[in-house]
Amino acid sequence: MTLFEVWAPRPERVRVEVDGSAYPMTWSADGWWRAEVVSESGARYGYLLDDDPTVLPDPRSPRQPDGVHARSALHTLDQTVWTDHGWTGRQLAGAVYYELHVGTFTPAGTFDAAIERLDHLVDLGVTVVELMPVNAFDGTHNWGYDGVLWFAVAEPYGGPDGLQRLVDACHARGLAVALDVVYNHLGPSGNYLPRFAPYLSDGRNTWGRTLNLDGPGSDAVRRFIIDNALRWLRDFHIDALRLDAVHALVDRTATHLLAELAAETERLAAHLRRPLTLIAESDLNDPTLITPRAAGGYGLTGQWNDDLHHAVHTAVSSERQGYYADFGTLGCLAHTLTHGFFHAGTYSSFRGRTHGRPLDTRVIPASALLAYTCNHDQIGNRAIGDRPSIDLTDGQLAIKAALILLSPYTPMLFMGEEWGASTPFQFFTSHTDPVIGAATATGRKAEFAEHGWDSDDVPDPQDAQTFLRSKLDWSELEDTRHARLLGCYRELLALRRARAELTDPWLTHISVDFDEDARWILVHRGEILLVCNLSAEPVTVPVAGVVLLSWDPPIEAVSGLAVPGHSFAVVSAGGVAATGRAR
Repeated sequence: MTLFEVWAPRPERVRVEVDGSAYPMTWSADGWWRAEVVSESGARYGYLLDDDPTVLPDPRSPRQPDGVHARSALHTLDQTVWTDHGWTGRQLAGAVYYELHVGTFTPAGTFDAAIERLDHLVDLGVTVVELMPVNAFDGTHNWGYDGVLWFAVAEPYGGPDGLQRLVDACHARGLAVALDVVYNHLGPSGNYLPRFAPYLSDGRNTWGRTLNLDGPGSDAVRRFIIDNALRWLRDFHIDALRLDAVHALVDRTATHLLAELAAETERLAAHLRRPLTLIAESDLNDPTLITPRAAGGYGLTGQWNDDLHHAVHTAVSSERQGYYADFGTLGCLAHTLTHGFFHAGTYSSFRGRTHGRPLDTRVIPASALLAYTCNHDQIGNRAIGDRPSIDLTDGQLAIKAALILLSPYTPMLFMGEEWGASTPFQFFTSHTDPVIGAATATGRKAEFAEHGWDSDDVPDPQDAQTFLRSKLDWSELEDTRHARLLGCYRELLALRRARAELTDPWLTHISVDFDEDARWILVHRGEILLVCNLSAEPVTVPVAGVVLLSWDPPIEAVSGLAVPGHSFAVVSAGGVAATGRAR
């Protein structure tokens, strides 16, 4: 017998259909309907609401073998597949993250194909594989943020069994697994949840209606979200969750959903006897997210730091449009390297208001902030999905890598950046509803037209070629140029592992010198000094010591170290004279 149960306070009658036969369900006062039916693993089932003949998938469906509009399937993970019984996990501090999209990481675009590339990540020095969302979405390919059945795993990637194999293979190689999850909205196609219950509020964010986190019926919606998060961590042995755009979660209750989730995750970690990590994406620059609950915060483990990305990217590339307008100086970069946020109670010209709040660097370690030269947003949300490697020299790419990988923050790479991949990462969808597909394409072009782009240059997200262009070209590793950059990444990460100064998470232990006019910056990490020349011409930096690593070899000069244009050097210190300094 299988117990079928569904929270559906809206309809007056609910039946469960199992393999073509409908069975009545019993209602309880809490809005749940239940029925026991003889069934086997793999049985197709769904729910009939009132007199509507349409069979709807289970809101908590464990598997959708025929797509998000079709019936669900009973599924239980095979526990004999797991070989990671000795896995003890990885904490955030000291980790190196690697973000990838399963569908474009390999030509086949599956979990099993990704397993074949895990040794590359181990050799690189990665410790955590971060997967963009893999919950069930409409169509065959998608970034993943249009998910509508959060408990199911996308079938084109290999479904739940494929994800299980990938996680187990990662653990066998010493790699932890992080998963991107989206709780701030549901996708536009295949979202049947409002037919069952008040999952959505009347409010809206950038992507659609917001989740009902504080209105009538919200207790069960919050439970739905928390149960989903715990399912990934418990059932799939996932080690960390990246919580998408938490600033779009509207919760006016006394205990914010994130604080509640953090408490339950901590409880599960104690039971599993391995660390479980929660990382927020937020554009608020609000330390409350990563402040311990005992100190009045939400108690999340970490959050993405876009300010550092902007500071590094603009300083190296000189790109200053849009939200980059306030960034670009070496003073900005130095401040962000030593204080976490650039906008921390300061005026943001892009927003037209004061933004952010200072990070208490005595309480919150820098390892709680994830740093990156690029990520899926910073590439894919450009009009044509172009990577920094298209416009920057290899030396500039190496400088960006050195600034991030040798910073006190937790570094994160985006797939392919380690070899300067030339393939774009464009925004792609495959909505089966032609109306939604057309609206997505039109909206994308209109959005960038407002920013001055020719709409003809913006790829159609519904065009299959947009997806195929975004797949990594692994043959590039055979090219001398790409191989050199990959070697640089490997050496930087090896140095980070070897020297304790480079994983020291306290911002009170870092200082930065810079010369705005000469365009050099010098980062002090204990006895390790990182010297970067952001100009195209050689500069002499007043520093002495033994060169441990460089992009182009510097030359010792009477007044310091002569660093070639667009290059960096890592020095074991012997002395330094300051020009401009940030602490």
